[in-house]
Amino acid sequence: MAPVHYRPESFPPDDRLDWAALVPMIGPASVAVARYDGLLEAVPNPDILVAPLGTREAVLSSRIEGTLATTRQVLEYQAGQAPSSPVLRDDVVEVLNHRAAMREAQDLLKDLPLCLKVIRTAHRVLLQGARGKGSAPGEFRRVANWIGSPGSTVDTASFVPIEAGELTDGLGRWEKYLHHEARDRLVQLAVLHAEFEALHPFLDGNGRLGRMLVPLYLWQMGIINQPDFYISAFFEANRAVYYERLLAVSRDDDWTGWCLFFLEAVRAQAEDSTARARKIRELYDETRRRVEGLTRARHALDALDFIFENPIFTSADFSTHGGLPDYAARRVLNIFRDGGILQLTRPASGRQSAIFEFTELLDIAEGDIAP
Repeated sequence: MAPVHYRPESFPPDDRLDWAALVPMIGPASVAVARYDGLLEAVPNPDILVAPLGTREAVLSSRIEGTLATTRQVLEYQAGQAPSSPVLRDDVVEVLNHRAAMREAQDLLKDLPLCLKVIRTAHRVLLQGARGKGSAPGEFRRVANWIGSPGSTVDTASFVPIEAGELTDGLGRWEKYLHHEARDRLVQLAVLHAEFEALHPFLDGNGRLGRMLVPLYLWQMGIINQPDFYISAFFEANRAVYYERLLAVSRDDDWTGWCLFFLEAVRAQAEDSTARARKIRELYDETRRRVEGLTRARHALDALDFIFENPIFTSADFSTHGGLPDYAARRVLNIFRDGGILQLTRPASGRQSAIFEFTELLDIAEGDIAP
């Protein structure tokens, strides 16, 4: 089968969208996002609720591109646990780069609008020290690329993006549409994501960057109050449909079909994130009560936020960043372990600190959960 080629005349598609089909999906998606954002706004510590979910998003977005690292393995690496193989180490680095690129983009958006400069900077961080470090980090491609199975050529690829010589114009149209006053912001975001993937402006990292655009755009447009929206789980679970819907945009000019799929992804993931955030909040309140029953020490309660933001950690990090004096850290860790709140996963040995795990929190972040 001949490869599908990028079609510049199909973008932007506003006058060809079937709004009668889209409107029934826009409402539920918008309501679900607003409900999730409202939950985070209503609690005093939203960063704690979403910290493990942010790592999960980076894991799943990277997994779509072929990595196999789990959330637990990423957190273990951050706690000083060496990966079992060089391949796993590279997977973990890619996930951590994803999180670092998101933080870099968030910092830039405090002073800049969402634009190509922000995207290029995020791309440079995304590829640093990882497999794609030789793929011109932070630079738009100057050569042809294509999408297909390993070993495919431009003639046997499934999709051939815009030619390198036309990329600047294509990105200019994309950025203009980004700042266009659209009929509906979620539909606009769907179009922006698909067009970014079709342009494929970098030699590597396009998929991950395109998915990063989702929370960054929602935040910039004021739809959510912090850039903590996670969509990759739906795309990863429906990977074949995800790629087919994107391909159908260029092959069949089926923008409506893609937008319907995207709106369903937004609705489903907003509901999933709401359910997980509620479970984490319930666990936080329950754990606080358990700690109060185990000890009245103020320092023990002060450490709660640390273990919710760092569900796998070393005793050394706990002493340094847990908000406790050194003399209290060991005592509080013993209380948490003996009370069944934390599990010791690696005893201290020589210069290696002990590693502890908050398993109940990881189960909520990683496991299946009903909205």
